[in-house]
Amino acid sequence: MKLYYFPPSTYSQKVLIAFEEKHAKFDHEVVNLFDDETRNKYRELYPLGKIPLLQRADGWMIPESSIIIEFLDAEFTEGHQLIPTDVDSARQTRFMDRMNDLYLNDPIATLLFESWKPADQRDQDKIAAAEANISIIYQYMNKNLEGKDWLVNEFSMADCAAAAPLYYAQQVFPFENYKEIERYWRNLVARESVANVFEQARPYIDRLGQNAA
Repeated sequence: MKLYYFPPSTYSQKVLIAFEEKHAKFDHEVVNLFDDETRNKYRELYPLGKIPLLQRADGWMIPESSIIIEFLDAEFTEGHQLIPTDVDSARQTRFMDRMNDLYLNDPIATLLFESWKPADQRDQDKIAAAEANISIIYQYMNKNLEGKDWLVNEFSMADCAAAAPLYYAQQVFPFENYKEIERYWRNLVARESVANVFEQARPYIDRLGQNAA
């Protein structure tokens, strides 16, 4: 199987953490969607042009980060289980995964992209809406993490979904006033899978920052 991804992409990082957790081997191709030629070529394979995308050996394509992780967890019994077998815990995991994608990841991405624009070209309405959503999810996450190391019992898909946006959040909407999230972040970066993915992405992230400056 082959993964198409871009190391700085939050959704790519979410899936890469899952691959690390499952000890799953895969071929890969880096797709820089900021490059017009690369993006157009990739659309010939996947017209929607979104990453990550997993292509199985039989050619079947699996898009969307959560669906890729669902596939990995069912296909590979080795490594850490990312979706609990307990029905209620599995539901909570999927719920937190969606909350992180929609109300943490996407607003953080909005703030990041807006921050790359000249100050007079930034969309203040988008920024205000993103900050409002992040404030709500921070409060919810901070409360939910009380007395817990992970979002839902053991490390899960929900934590894969939280790690990457929290990495970028330090630049655009810090969580330093939320002590439970601060503690949780320390747990995340101490985990080998998360640390490895961030380390692999750092050179790409640095280059993006230099280009945006």
